[in-house]
Amino acid sequence: MNFSLDTPSATTLKAEAKHLRAERALAGAPLTHGAALEEVAHSHGYRDWNTAVAALPERVATPVQVGQRVKGTYLKQPFTGLVIGVQLLSDMQHYKVTVKFDKPVDVVTSELFSSFRQRVTATVDIHGISPAHTSDREPHMRISRL
Repeated sequence: MNFSLDTPSATTLKAEAKHLRAERALAGAPLTHGAALEEVAHSHGYRDWNTAVAALPERVATPVQVGQRVKGTYLKQPFTGLVIGVQLLSDMQHYKVTVKFDKPVDVVTSELFSSFRQRVTATVDIHGISPAHTSDREPHMRISRL
């Protein structure tokens, strides 16, 4: 198993229980879902599953974290930079991400003038892709971890 060393979330423990059930089924010793949850809770030092769920932090997956180095495109221009802000939006499916670029990015496609940005804020989904698009259907931002 390859699970996080951070304080686990209920989702992580459920994934461990599912893995445990699959292992036991292959070994010929099937385990009920409830029994697997209890065993995983015990392995993490909790009295039972209900105690574990009550004590565990609620977590929401994020595409990037503050302080993380990232790469991607902004208005079709490649960048690398540092995430300096992440905010979960009210729909619980999108994030407002603020990135400080290593080198300013020219956000204008015209050859007549330039407009450089070094810090931008964009809305992205869990995959790091902006729901807003340019006129040629390219996402405003694509972001991923370095």
